[in-house]
Amino acid sequence: MIPSANRRSFLASSAGLIAAGLAGQTTAALNTLPKQPRFKISLAQWSLHKELKAGRLDNLDFAATSKNKFGIEGVEYVNQFFKDKAQDKTYLAEMNKRAADNGVTQLLIMIDGEGQLGAASLLQRVKAVENHYKWVEAAKELGCHAIRVNAGSSGSYEDQIHRAADGLRSLSEFGHKHGIDVIVENHGGLSSNGKWLTAVMQKVDHKRCGTLPDFGNFGIDRNKNEWYDRYEGTKELLPYAKAVSAKTYDFDKARPFVTVDTRWGKETDYRKMMQIVVDSDYKGWIGIEYEGGKLDEYAGIKASKELLERSLAEVG
Repeated sequence: MIPSANRRSFLASSAGLIAAGLAGQTTAALNTLPKQPRFKISLAQWSLHKELKAGRLDNLDFAATSKNKFGIEGVEYVNQFFKDKAQDKTYLAEMNKRAADNGVTQLLIMIDGEGQLGAASLLQRVKAVENHYKWVEAAKELGCHAIRVNAGSSGSYEDQIHRAADGLRSLSEFGHKHGIDVIVENHGGLSSNGKWLTAVMQKVDHKRCGTLPDFGNFGIDRNKNEWYDRYEGTKELLPYAKAVSAKTYDFDKARPFVTVDTRWGKETDYRKMMQIVVDSDYKGWIGIEYEGGKLDEYAGIKASKELLERSLAEVG
């Protein structure tokens, strides 16, 4: 017979060995689970804006089209394609059903036409913020994580930082109440200046406010040929990124990793751009946004997806 004191020691040792064994088995089991990819590819609805505007594609069919035509399981909506439906619960429920039926995740809504969040007039700024409320609520209804907004403003460089940050902070506080992020795209004007938008993010200083770096939208004033370096700008915006927009234009067979915006004579080297993304801390969805003119939208999206996958494989 084992003395009681020794028995207690023996039982404790046995329990420790069993626990260690179970822990080892649990760790081994976890190690066999498939790892989630760092990046997933989504589709921005603007890639099909010609089809939508022509009535050949309906907003309600976008999720199914993304999955069935391109094998893409994440979608980014544009508010103008269901402009009057933000508060229509029946319509939003149908969007949810169509997405769920096709195994598609609804990620965000891109918002335009609701006023300048950085307007010089405080009254106009407040009105613009309030105009966005319904889209925050719609995004929550759709299970999205964010709305994409613009940081349009006017005045001096410093004035615009203050005004844009004021509007964004207010909207981000509303978004926080609904669990929705407010993310800013570089979308012309000073918002396409990486240093300026970084300063805005720092001034807003809210966990719900972030950026959506767009690889192609670095034209500060295209009519004056004033551009910000797209690679430097992307580096500057990635620390605040809650989504990424992989903008593509036309393709050059002689340079298989390059997409060219022939309207302005600008190009994006995807190996270089995706290396910047891989080297950052960003993980999540990368949204295709095709704006080329040589291929139709369906062919352009397929070519964009192939370019993105090839580039990630090259630098990953």
